Amino acid sequence: MEIFDSLNQIIQRYLPQAQIQMVKRAYEVAKQAHEGQFRSSGEPYITHPVAVAGIIAEMKLDHEAIMAALLHDVIEDTPYTEEQLAAEFGVSTAEIVQGVSKLDKLKFRTRQEAQVENFRKMILAMTKDVRVVLIKLADRTHNMRTLGALRPDKRRRIAKETLEIYTPLAHRLGIEHIKNELEDLCLEAMYPYRYCVIKKAIETARGTHQEMIARISRDIQTRLQEVGIKARLYGKERPLYYLYENMRKKEQRFNSILDIYSFRVVVESLDNCYRVLGQMHALYKPRPFQVKDYIAVPKTNGYQSLHTSMIGPKGVPVDVLIRTEEMDQQARLGVAAHWGYQGQESTSVQLRVHQWLKSIVEMQQSAGNSAEFIENVKSDLFSSDIYVFTPKGRIVQLPANATAVDFAYALHTDIGDRCIGAMVDRSPYPLSEPLQSGQTIEILTADTVCLNALWLNFVVTAKARSSIRNTLKRQQRSDAIALGRRQLLLSLQLQTFDTIDPLVIDKLLKELKLTSFDDLLAEIGLGNQISGVVAHYLSGQAMEVDMPTTEGVRPLAIGGGKGGLICFAQCCLPVPGDDIIAHINSGKGLTIHNVMCRNVKDYISDKRHYTPVNWDLAQDQQAEFEAEICVDILNRQGVLADITGTIAKLNSNILSIQSQAREGGVYQVLLRVAVQSKAHLDDILAKISHLPGTVQAVRSPL
Repeated sequence: MEIFDSLNQIIQRYLPQAQIQMVKRAYEVAKQAHEGQFRSSGEPYITHPVAVAGIIAEMKLDHEAIMAALLHDVIEDTPYTEEQLAAEFGVSTAEIVQGVSKLDKLKFRTRQEAQVENFRKMILAMTKDVRVVLIKLADRTHNMRTLGALRPDKRRRIAKETLEIYTPLAHRLGIEHIKNELEDLCLEAMYPYRYCVIKKAIETARGTHQEMIARISRDIQTRLQEVGIKARLYGKERPLYYLYENMRKKEQRFNSILDIYSFRVVVESLDNCYRVLGQMHALYKPRPFQVKDYIAVPKTNGYQSLHTSMIGPKGVPVDVLIRTEEMDQQARLGVAAHWGYQGQESTSVQLRVHQWLKSIVEMQQSAGNSAEFIENVKSDLFSSDIYVFTPKGRIVQLPANATAVDFAYALHTDIGDRCIGAMVDRSPYPLSEPLQSGQTIEILTADTVCLNALWLNFVVTAKARSSIRNTLKRQQRSDAIALGRRQLLLSLQLQTFDTIDPLVIDKLLKELKLTSFDDLLAEIGLGNQISGVVAHYLSGQAMEVDMPTTEGVRPLAIGGGKGGLICFAQCCLPVPGDDIIAHINSGKGLTIHNVMCRNVKDYISDKRHYTPVNWDLAQDQQAEFEAEICVDILNRQGVLADITGTIAKLNSNILSIQSQAREGGVYQVLLRVAVQSKAHLDDILAKISHLPGTVQAVRSPL
C-alpha cells in the first residue's frame, strides 16, 4: 500500500471513513487489474492512476470522482466491464470511468473528420458529467509531468495537443493551477532551451530582490493593520509560459522579479475588497488604465478579483489582486471549488460553466455536422471578452470583435433573427462593425424574420453562428416546400391536392422513403425529385424516370425576387422579355437561364432536368435584374463619362465596370448594369450606340 499512502494522506483530510474504505477498495481493484503492466519509464502502471486520483483529491472532489480516477484505465486495458464496476462501485462511478475510457482513444494530430468527431464526443461527455473532463485533465497533467521517458518528437506532439485542447478547457473551467502547470510543462517539452533560460533568469531575479519584496509586503500589511482591515497576504510568481508569451508577443524582457511577481490580498468580505483597493492607491500611485474590476464584471469562466497595478518604491511595478476567501478558492479550483459541500449554493464559476455547457448542448442540436459544432466550441474556448450594455443598463459579456448581430443573438434568438439595425450610444452603427467595451447597444427589429446569410461572414459568437444557420435551414425548407407545391400543382394541372388519392400518396412516400407529403414537396423544390415524374405517378400511372416532363405542362411563373431556391444564372443573366427555361439543380432548386444560353443547349435533346417557366411581374413591381453590355469606344476624352451619364439618366445603376485595350486605338468596356426589362436594356444600348466616340454597344454574348 506504499503507493497508495500519498493519496490516503489527502483524502483523510476531508472524506468520511466509509468513503475512504470505498476508495481503498477501488485502489485494490485497479492494482490487481493493472498487475504486470508498466509505464514507459519502467514504473508499475498503477502509479499513474494513483497520481491522477491524487490530483483529483487535491481539488477535494467527491469519492466517486476519486474512485473513477483510480479505475479510469480499467475498462480500456483490462477484462473488467462497466457492468462489473457499476455493481461494485455504483452506476455513477462506472459511467464516469466509461466516459474517460472513451476519451482515452482521442487523437488530435490532424484536422480530419475523425479528430473533429472525437473532440465532439469529449465536449459532449463533459456536458453530461464535468467530472469526466476533470479526470481527463488530471490524467493529462500527470502524463505531462512524466514526459521525460518519451522521444523528443513525441513529447513535442503531445505538448502541442495539450496547448490546443486541454489548457483552454482548464481555463474555461476556471482551474487555473492546472492550466498554468500544463502550459509550463508544454513550454519545457516544446522549447527546453527557452524554458531553461527563462527559469534561470527568474531564479537570479528572485535571489537579488527578496529585500524589495519583503519591504512591499511589510508596507501593505502595516497599512491594512493601521486601518483595521483583517487580511491574508501572499505573493505568487507568474507562470513561465505567461512570461514567455508576453515576451514573444510584446518583444520585451522583464527587468526584475517584480515584473513577474504579484501580491494577493485576501479579505473577509466584499466591502473590504474595495476598502483595500482605496488603501493600496493611497499607499502607492496607481498606473493609468491599470485598474480592473472583475468582481462587478466577472471573467467568462466566473473568475472574480480586483486587479490594480501601481508604482512602488524606486519606481518598481507593484501588482496587487484583491479578493475574498471564496473568490480565492474559486480562482484556484474553478468549477471544483466547494464541490462536495452539502447545502452549498453553486459558485459563480459553476454557474458560468453550467450556462456554457447548456449552450454547448444547444449548439450540438442546431449544428449541421461535427466540424461546424467544433468550430463553434473553439470560438468560445479561445475568445477574450468585451462588456457592453443594454439600454436598461444590463451588462452583456461578448467575445472580442463581436458585432451588434452577436449582441442581438446574445439577448434572444428571436431578436437576432428580426434584427435590421443597431444604435450604439444613440447613433446608427453598422451591423458588421466590432463593438467596444462600455458601449450601450439598442437593437432595431422588424416584425418578421429578416436575417441575412452574409452575417455569417462577420459574427463571432457560437450562438449567433449556429442560430443563423439553423434559421436559414428552416427558411430553405419552407421555400422548398412552397416551390415544390407550385411545381407539382402545375404538373398535375390542379388547384389543390384534395382530389389525389391518399393511398397513392402514402405508397409513393414509402417508395421514396419519405415521412410526409411536405417532405415530398421539399424534395421537388430542392430539385431532388422531378415534379413531372411525381405528377405522372400521382395521376395513377406507372413511374417512368426516363419520361420527358415538360411537354403539356404549364410554365411556372417567375417573379423578380432573388434568393431562396430560384436564382438567375450568371452565365446569361436573363431579364424580363427573354425566353427562359429553368434548370433543376439537385439540392439547390431552380436556376433560370435564357433559352439561347450555351449552358442549356442540351435542353432540346434531354428535357428531364428542365421545367418551363415564364415571367410574372406585377406592373407596379420595380424589380431590378442584372445585365451585361459590351461597348467599344474610341480613345477620346469624356467618352466614358458620357456613357455613365446616359445610363444614370435612363434610371439604371452601374454595378461593375471593366475595360481593356484592343487594336486600332479602340477600347472595349464591359459594364454590368441594373435593368427592369429587355425593353429597358434595349433602350440603354440604343442611346449609348448614338453617343460620339462609341463604335458599338451590344449585349454580351450568351
